Amino acid sequence: MLSLNSRPMYSKAVSNSDPGRGRSCPSVEDFEGYILDLDGTVYRGDKLIPGAREAIMGLRAMGKRVVFLSNKPIQSRQEYAAKLTKLGIPTPADDVINSSLVMARYLADCAPGCRAYVIGEMALVHELRAAGVEVVEDPTTLGAHVDYVVIAFDRTFTYAKLNHALQAVRYGARLVATNADRTCPVEGGEIPDAAGMIGAIEGTTGLKVELVVGKPNPMMLQTALGRLGLGRDQCLVVGDRLETDILMGKKAQMATALVLTGVTRREDLSRSAIQPDYVLDSIAALPCRRREWKEGFCSRGWESGGADGRL
Repeated sequence: MLSLNSRPMYSKAVSNSDPGRGRSCPSVEDFEGYILDLDGTVYRGDKLIPGAREAIMGLRAMGKRVVFLSNKPIQSRQEYAAKLTKLGIPTPADDVINSSLVMARYLADCAPGCRAYVIGEMALVHELRAAGVEVVEDPTTLGAHVDYVVIAFDRTFTYAKLNHALQAVRYGARLVATNADRTCPVEGGEIPDAAGMIGAIEGTTGLKVELVVGKPNPMMLQTALGRLGLGRDQCLVVGDRLETDILMGKKAQMATALVLTGVTRREDLSRSAIQPDYVLDSIAALPCRRREWKEGFCSRGWESGGADGRL
């Protein structure tokens, strides 16, 4: 850990021509907007990553814009905002972008007034209904034709839901999904995520999901940039997963930073074609203005590189 009087340093990936690898980009403190993943980046379970509050509040104190992204559709944006606020990071719901919101906007734009059967929890159902999507609870009911089966992370997934999805597809419903994460990081480990539901439904129906709107689809970033009011070259995408957060940023041709507090380990980098522009030990390595905090100073855990902070 560097002292407060030390110049902050970080690991910067080596640039090359492969779009999946690191590219030349500005110093990590030079961006105007920061798009932050939540699970594994800002917190794990109900506990903040050490230094996360200081880093985020410090960015705001510097006049930087911050929004939060989550692939998880099991909580509403209001609930995510309330959780961040309770953890000491005051956040309005509009600064949270999750896959439920992106799915709701997609269906409202591309198929206004459509009917959907949802493999998911009530937060997703409420977001879809708010966007004008008619949610059908039982597609096997006479006359209950649906246009889409929307698949999401669902801790209430049952055989009955699997059968409902099968019957909806038999009568012409299309498959779309909020996210395709294999697992979700929680305090003490990981739990199954939406990939389990997608696998079961694809295996049963014989159809493939046509669209996944969440990470790594850059649709998430389009929504985030709209909220920030900034261009893609002005923002840094920060997350803990190579195959979702970092790949999403690469697809959008944006700068990316990988934190090592979630799913990805340092040794995974050498085995992956997807490379971030920066590697940070944690979100605490993001630049922040020194201020008088009730909890203490604003610490910066930059990972040491060469004399100029680069590899």
